Amino acid sequence: MKLLLLSLGLAAAALLPATARSAATPASYAGQCGIPATQPVWADFGWPNDQFTPLFGKPGITLGVSSGVYPSQMRALGAATVYFDLNFNKRIGTTVNPADPSTVATRAQSLFTYAVAQTGCATPVIVLNELAGAGLVTPWSDPVAQYRQNALAFVQALAGLGAHPVLLIAAAPYTGGDAAAWWQQAAASAEIVREDYIPATGTYKLGPLLGNRSLRIAYRDAISSFTAIGIPASRLGLMISFATTVGFGGRSGLQPATAWYQVAKWEALSAREVAAETGIASVWSWGWGEWNAVEQDPDKPYALCTWLWVRSPALCDAPKAVGAGFDASLAEGQLSLLPAGAECVFGQQQVLTTAAIQQLEQLTDDPDTATSAEFEQLVENAVEPVPQSAVLAAEKAVILQEFRGSRSIYLGALAKAHASVDVARAILAGELRQAAVEATLPAGTPSAADIQTFYSSYPTLPVRLVSSTPAPSWLGRKPKGLALSQVAPNRLFSLATGASATIRTTQGTFTVKALQDAVPLGAVPLGKATPAIRAALESFQRGQAFEQWTVAKQRAALNTAICAGDDLPQPAAIDLTSYLPFLRLG
Repeated sequence: MKLLLLSLGLAAAALLPATARSAATPASYAGQCGIPATQPVWADFGWPNDQFTPLFGKPGITLGVSSGVYPSQMRALGAATVYFDLNFNKRIGTTVNPADPSTVATRAQSLFTYAVAQTGCATPVIVLNELAGAGLVTPWSDPVAQYRQNALAFVQALAGLGAHPVLLIAAAPYTGGDAAAWWQQAAASAEIVREDYIPATGTYKLGPLLGNRSLRIAYRDAISSFTAIGIPASRLGLMISFATTVGFGGRSGLQPATAWYQVAKWEALSAREVAAETGIASVWSWGWGEWNAVEQDPDKPYALCTWLWVRSPALCDAPKAVGAGFDASLAEGQLSLLPAGAECVFGQQQVLTTAAIQQLEQLTDDPDTATSAEFEQLVENAVEPVPQSAVLAAEKAVILQEFRGSRSIYLGALAKAHASVDVARAILAGELRQAAVEATLPAGTPSAADIQTFYSSYPTLPVRLVSSTPAPSWLGRKPKGLALSQVAPNRLFSLATGASATIRTTQGTFTVKALQDAVPLGAVPLGKATPAIRAALESFQRGQAFEQWTVAKQRAALNTAICAGDDLPQPAAIDLTSYLPFLRLG
């Protein structure tokens, strides 16, 4: 980054949730030298011209400078100042040619003295731009190891003098091996700020919901490698780009200008959300400088106004400044849209509630499975609702077939499995829905080779000669034939030979009669077994087609979903009858 100036704009604390504010620790420099004691501290690069001065020159903004009269001018307007060092490589060297370590302490003292004079602060914030080779893996070469030792000694010296070093990190860090200890030591003396520069073009194409989600996820990921090795969030920050030059994040050629302003709004909202969640010390931006012709973008002041406005309307009135074409909504795509007690909201205000997940978790004993299963039910039901009358009829059939008509025994079985009546009915509805959907999905015709492979692979599967009225799919739509277990209703294989029964399945009600005892598939000639195997393979293919159908519907629903912490359910086709086999209708 080739910038001359930095500014810290401090958001109004009222815009953050009270719980997040009380739980987080503000930056160590918050409350010093005019910087409000807020969490997070917001940091913005500034630029000394007539367009930016009204935006930055006010209380609640802190500008960082390198030299000149600009610092005192801005302090006269009510701003505070911090120091931004463009020459970090000249102070500690490079990864190829590190500085003589004996010079580090003297150079740190010189920088500290100059920063105090420039900022008017005895305990200045000093931003160091920037650590080279953050992603280099260990073991480091001798020059790299010396460079890292110089960097560590430099921030330790500044901190020892009373400064607040802020170390900028431009790339994903390597935190494994011996590097972990280095990062932990560095964070003890300096705040580590991860630069996460995402082009506005891609974010805007995603729209407000997916765009904000992608930003929040990226911002969380940017600091997770540090928190994963035990560095407190209060020693971390984020930096976001508003440069115009393509390839440096920021605008990246996005048109029209109002689109860029929308992304600036989303970036501020997403950063604010992640800062509140995680308790990071600061959120920074850069790119407001007009240091070359490309960066002399007349739209920058309006993007900056938008960025400031989200943090606090007192800093800038973006709707008025931008005018027509600006969407002033601060809610669209935000986690604040989640109603109380909801894990996700999607589609036409369908709500995945915490209570429903917890209830289903009593059955599955796994929160992820419960979440995915509940999400699947909600999505499928929105596309293919099942009449309550059909669910109650299926429940009645289960009680009659599996529990000799005793509802009390049925309820006891549910209680033993930690399942409620509502959960059981939802499972039954899912079975009925799947059957209805499968009937509409294409299924290929099994080949002779497929049939032969199945016959050879599963010789011990039970088969039984039965008759049925009407003719079911598991008999190949014929009134008589071999029924194959795993496809035909289980009750067929518990009937006494010669006995008849009425069986309720997802495909309807059938009157069946067991004509012979069950035998292994391998005991039946392939020719006679072929219809049963074909029916089984077609059933499996329809089941696979249903899985593809429901996963596709769920993925589409996720594109409309807002979930707590952006923790999205995993799309899946989950057979909950595996937990309650007596509910399997066949």
